[in-house]
Amino acid sequence: MSQREVQLESITAEALAALEQAKDAAAVEAVRVLYLGRQGKLTEQFSAMKDPGLASEEKGKLGKQLNAAKQRLEEALAARRTNLSGSAPAKSSGIDATLPGYPPSIGRSHPISQVIDRILNNFRAQGFSVVQGPEIEVERNNFDALNIPPDHPSREGFDTFYMADHGKRTGYLLRSHTSPVQIRFMDTHKPPLRIVVPGRVYRPDAVDATHCFQFHQVEGLAVCPGLTFGDLKGTLIAWARGMFGEKARLRFRPHYFPFTEPSAEADLSCIFCDGKGCRVCGQKGWLEILGCGMVHPEVFKAVNYLPGTTGFAFGMGVERIAMLLHGIEDIRYFYENDARFLEQFPGGIR
Repeated sequence: MSQREVQLESITAEALAALEQAKDAAAVEAVRVLYLGRQGKLTEQFSAMKDPGLASEEKGKLGKQLNAAKQRLEEALAARRTNLSGSAPAKSSGIDATLPGYPPSIGRSHPISQVIDRILNNFRAQGFSVVQGPEIEVERNNFDALNIPPDHPSREGFDTFYMADHGKRTGYLLRSHTSPVQIRFMDTHKPPLRIVVPGRVYRPDAVDATHCFQFHQVEGLAVCPGLTFGDLKGTLIAWARGMFGEKARLRFRPHYFPFTEPSAEADLSCIFCDGKGCRVCGQKGWLEILGCGMVHPEVFKAVNYLPGTTGFAFGMGVERIAMLLHGIEDIRYFYENDARFLEQFPGGIR
């Protein structure tokens, strides 16, 4: 074997070894430039073909060897690129990269969020401001300051999920209504004020078609000298007409809440039968929709408001209103994340 042949074999073996060590496409390209570039090691060997002292027979033999080495190296380069790409050539992959992609789906507000927005916008139009607070509360804000002491019978229905540290109750709990935000606001603000408070709340209710251990509320509070129950009724009637139409009617029945006195339950004339009686309203013509009343003096005392301060408060369950608006019979549909259900509410596209 001649010296040129030995040198050609050495260059080829060196190039193949370098390809084996190449870890990415950039390294493969560097090998190609080093050996097959314009000034590459293998390319320089072709200059020997111009040696005038080389016989024609030897030139022919050397040319074949150089071309074979170049082809071998080019094939090795292509194979290494394919190996590093981790995929077979496009013609055998079964994928047509020229086809258009799938358009992204457009998100929507959840139906509960849509109803909350409607409720809040209605009260904003009446001069109320939106205030929010934490879902983890202290007992003082959730119970005591709302005239619900530890031995109060009504506390059993609100006693909710407490935070524990090594099995011991800490005094922190998941709020059972959004009223604690009203206490927080009155602790730092003086009258006059008008606020609405949306948010998620928690109660130890068994899950069924109309109850869940978590749900959403919107509560409202207005504090101003001289406010009366008539102002409360006017505010809620205006809200009902804004939500359900100008024909909507409300009736107020005496009720008991520890944080308001006097208190009332407000019923909405059935929007499905126009008050004539149907399956939805149980043939009564009315649908229970919210609770309300004049703020109890003990609540004002807890936040250091002056004696004689007047105000009213109200609260409503958002899921209940959403079920009425859309004719939904089971509250659990809102939480199952079933796209077939959620796609029926196209409003609120963000």
